[in-house]
Amino acid sequence: MKIDELKDLFKEFGEHVKFEHDLKKKNWFNIGGKSKVFYKVNNLKELVSFIKKLNGREKIFILGAGSNTLITDDMFDGVVIKLGKNFNNISLLGDDVIIAGSATSDKALSDFAANNNLSGFEFLSCIPGTIGGGIRMNAGCFNKEFKDILLSIQAIDFLGNVITLPADDIKFEYRNTSLHEDLIFLSASFIGKKGKKEKIKNLINELKLKKEKSQPTRIKTSGSTFKNPIFQTKKKVWELIKESVPLDTNFGDAYISKKHCNFFVNKGDAKFEDMKNLIDFVAKKVLEKTGISLEKEIKILE
Repeated sequence: MKIDELKDLFKEFGEHVKFEHDLKKKNWFNIGGKSKVFYKVNNLKELVSFIKKLNGREKIFILGAGSNTLITDDMFDGVVIKLGKNFNNISLLGDDVIIAGSATSDKALSDFAANNNLSGFEFLSCIPGTIGGGIRMNAGCFNKEFKDILLSIQAIDFLGNVITLPADDIKFEYRNTSLHEDLIFLSASFIGKKGKKEKIKNLINELKLKKEKSQPTRIKTSGSTFKNPIFQTKKKVWELIKESVPLDTNFGDAYISKKHCNFFVNKGDAKFEDMKNLIDFVAKKVLEKTGISLEKEIKILE
């Protein structure tokens, strides 16, 4: 649809819907151009109305924390939806169940669990994303994944139907799930185990220290670039990259991190093509050297 048509279609949503909106500062790489439509949604009622008005006429991309997303410098020809503060809430149900909105950060869920003497959520303190993104990719670290604590998901499909999915009905794989792409996650329920707050917080601190020793922090990076090829080799992906690629390789301001070579860094003003070229180059070199085809963990919006 043309911009003028979209403006007319969404006029009732006022300033919550923006057109030709800059996405560069909405992801950790600080790379990207504009989205034809950007909608920061206030509540479920408005989201249902928006989705029904859109009626499948544009591509939809759900943007969480932007911590594992590379965005094109060109105009994204579609709608980017970001869930607002009403989807960022956490509550305790009974003794061991937590309900969290999908815009809640993984760290906030980990902290909430610790403060309520619930273990099993400690690993989330090291994942720089949101609950929605974590569910989508079955995120994990330190031998724990979302599937280990998830009970159920509330979601809305691209027709505006709100549904609940028990975790038992979802097939989980390494960094992947059987969940359809045409679902927007609204909230989820999780189960933990009762524990001692001091012991839980000590484990969180241990995991954070491990992460800081091995991974780059506080710079323009976007987490692990490639998934570990667990069905092809026992080697980690960083080992394959290290033995296949000159680690001083760069395309413009897109570099390989010196601290962890599966993390790529925007050292200044890297463009989308710079980072994409670096990703493609590394994958090509690993394939040539090892015969292993790497699968991207990072999401590319183009």
